Amino acid sequence: MAPVLTSPLVSTQWLADHLGADELVVLDASVHTVGTGLETTWQSARDSYEQQGHVPGARYADLVEAFSTPDADLPFTRPVAERFESSARDLGVTNTSTVVIYDDSVGEWSARLWWIFRSFGFDSVAVLDGGFTKWRDEGRPVRVGALRTSPKATGTSTGAEGGDTAASFLAGEERPLWADHGRVLRAVTGEQPATLVLAAPESALGTEHPPVVPGSTPIAVDALVDPETNAYLRGAALQQAFASVLDADEIVTYCGVGSAACVDALALTVLGHEKVSVYDGSLVDWWRHQPEAMAS
Repeated sequence: MAPVLTSPLVSTQWLADHLGADELVVLDASVHTVGTGLETTWQSARDSYEQQGHVPGARYADLVEAFSTPDADLPFTRPVAERFESSARDLGVTNTSTVVIYDDSVGEWSARLWWIFRSFGFDSVAVLDGGFTKWRDEGRPVRVGALRTSPKATGTSTGAEGGDTAASFLAGEERPLWADHGRVLRAVTGEQPATLVLAAPESALGTEHPPVVPGSTPIAVDALVDPETNAYLRGAALQQAFASVLDADEIVTYCGVGSAACVDALALTVLGHEKVSVYDGSLVDWWRHQPEAMAS
């Protein structure tokens, strides 16, 4: 029986206690970036996963290719249902799995994949609080090298190398968890009000870039995690970070491409906010649509 989740976040102790459990699938969703702002490029972190290590039994989930639409105009455009199903199935995820996702950064990539799973109706998914950084710093076990088995090749699902369950996965109907350019524009003009939250830190946008979406409230991801543990703030501290927007009826989060925005969306979910969407494409999409005067 798959472990039961009670929160969008699981602790490192929870994962250590359940590692190897039937139908637990652990995914490393790390992505590495080079450059800032408009000069940013994104690279698969598979080499780091294999050479620097990963949680034992974790499989590498490629957000750059498998869980995006690589031939789209924008980086990290979310996948269509068929591509999502295939990519999840390739990693051994079934409809009865419990999925725990982590990355080696502040959690933006694991939150992005978590949001994708939820958007396709899969709720038995959580993010490892503190990610691989916290796991490693606590001296927990780390496995180096590629996994010995492939769930696609063996037709199995596994939470650790070698475990078997029936491999079958179907996505549910896509939920309205995404915003597009039109939705954000209607928020800006007041036609369809929503509070816009910019999750990208200034350092990630670079020193020279087009203006951000007018009327945004900046709540950067680094304000949501404890710098000592890399774990999310909780309780009153997390509420304080979002104090200026928590009363909003609807919140749209965005960043550079729609990754850090998912950290804010996850944190708002933890706080119980029920109407949050992520602007897929985020500033890369906004900048290509808006004339300079509109975004000033």
